[in-house]
Amino acid sequence: MVVNTIHWFRKGLRLHDNPSLKDSIQGSDTLRCIYILDPWFAGSSNVGINRWRFLLHCLEDLDASLRKLNSRLFVIRGQPTDVFPRLFKEWQINRLSYEYDSEPFGKERDAAIQKLANEAGVEVTVRISHTLYNLDKIIELNGNQPPLTYKRFQAVINRMDAVEMPAETITSEVLKNCVTPISEDHDEKFGVPSLEELGFETEGLTTAVWPGGETEALMRLERHLERKAWVANFERPRMNANSLLASPTGLSPYLRFGCLSCRLFYFKLTDLYRKVKKNHTPPLSLYGQLLWREFFYTTATNNPCFDKMDGNPICVQIPWDRNPEALAKWAEGRTGFPWIDAIMTQLRQEGWIHHLARHGVACFLTRGDLWISWEEGMKVFEELLLDADWSVNAGSWMWLSCSSFFQQFFHCYCPVGFGRRTDPNGDYIRRYLPILRGFPAKYIYDPWNAPDEVQKAAKCIIGVHYPKPMVNHAEASRINIERMKQIYQQLSCYRGLGMDVYIWDSPPFDLRTEEASRMRGETSSSNLKKSRRFSLQAPLTQRICLTHGNSLNPEVVVVVVVVVIISIPFIFFQLSNFREWAGAYHPLCCRANNNKYNCCLFVLFFLLLFVCFKIAQ
Repeated sequence: MVVNTIHWFRKGLRLHDNPSLKDSIQGSDTLRCIYILDPWFAGSSNVGINRWRFLLHCLEDLDASLRKLNSRLFVIRGQPTDVFPRLFKEWQINRLSYEYDSEPFGKERDAAIQKLANEAGVEVTVRISHTLYNLDKIIELNGNQPPLTYKRFQAVINRMDAVEMPAETITSEVLKNCVTPISEDHDEKFGVPSLEELGFETEGLTTAVWPGGETEALMRLERHLERKAWVANFERPRMNANSLLASPTGLSPYLRFGCLSCRLFYFKLTDLYRKVKKNHTPPLSLYGQLLWREFFYTTATNNPCFDKMDGNPICVQIPWDRNPEALAKWAEGRTGFPWIDAIMTQLRQEGWIHHLARHGVACFLTRGDLWISWEEGMKVFEELLLDADWSVNAGSWMWLSCSSFFQQFFHCYCPVGFGRRTDPNGDYIRRYLPILRGFPAKYIYDPWNAPDEVQKAAKCIIGVHYPKPMVNHAEASRINIERMKQIYQQLSCYRGLGMDVYIWDSPPFDLRTEEASRMRGETSSSNLKKSRRFSLQAPLTQRICLTHGNSLNPEVVVVVVVVVIISIPFIFFQLSNFREWAGAYHPLCCRANNNKYNCCLFVLFFLLLFVCFKIAQ
């Protein structure tokens, strides 16, 4: 029997490490590689022009690679559920292959296609290659629940089999016994469309900073790994003036679209670490960054509400404000804070911003200044970010807004100090906000403080040519910290809402380091002390309730141990059988015959109990 095969490309837009494609080729007589493009979806979805351009570049590159193998890419217009019954019949298909999609929407879509294939008698081949591990296996090993802390996640994957080696790259040798029927009007029927054909206005569109495609991804990977010292010593969170700009070795959009295999990257890193004899401890190493990606995929795979508050069992239900005007100013880079506006301008122009820049604008929108829901920020990132991934994007926004995975709400990024310490001269601001180019470095981050003569000399009057700050950061952040404090105090009254999710171990880029505190603008020791004092104001029951699974918070253990150490020997001393032991071994009891000292010990003991009781309240 003649075996006619369709391979359905979705994310894994590559020929290297594509096990579903490789397996489907074996024994096939014909192969058609397709990508299904819904024209209606192109015009209505929350995806910006830069992301669409990147995708089209990926498809063009994939088609060019297939041409070298005497094959082509077939771009089909329509809905998958409408397209496949027609293709099964028209091309007499009896085998279908595609890469496993772990996201809830993808699983629902694939189940519908699987049903259509079964009805048509089409064999389906599905392989995992967009993640390092089988996410369902991770959940199974964790008691059929996703691990909700990074440490727990690491513990589970340490029990799993090693990461599979990348599959063999598809070459002409692999395809030698399999042909692709190509008609003369292929480009007209199945060619990759242009942005204009999809209804986008391209006038004024700048040159792509991030060209899409597998070819570009592999070149970037090689350049990336050539920087052996940088890769070996990579540790987040770090940022400087140069890292704010798009790097020719950046890989995140290519991993998101599957132009680059995460397994290939993983094993390339393994080889490099072995050669330089460098430890690679997660979560801050490059290994750790891949594992954080896996962590968010795992927590999201069975949670269709992962990208929203409503119905999301791992998200704190915070009563955010609705303020469309403020949201628009933030999204369009009109907040009046040059650091925030420059970041959002770069994002809109290029489709990428540094990870700590993402932290800064996310904190500003949510718990830092504007008190607007993380869902709104996530939608903007989904539209503009080339590497916006449903699971990672939603998970990161929940984390940055202290809605899940992270609860240190008393740490806020300063929209002035954060940037100033990263790029003291303000070159980044001048690049993306040329209206402020004339300001000296002293005022480039807070131009509203510049004297009138400085503003006139810079040819930029604040409030006329550039907006005044839309919010008083010091006041807004103080109020919002108090709001978060009250919310978490309310949550502390009961163990959790379905899952124990309200405190998490080290976040992907640990905001508790001294360097990260400096980057946020918390430079003085007094500021850091204030933050730490504030953290201790949270009730003890909050820190007990907001725990890892059923284990107690270390702060609770310390308090209990101190009370026990001080009180037990004193109590023992009151018993005559222990008088000699206590006098010898417990320094507080050496003068126990002194009635006044005995009274002091009683007072100290009950004072400690009173303090613990008040903290617990």
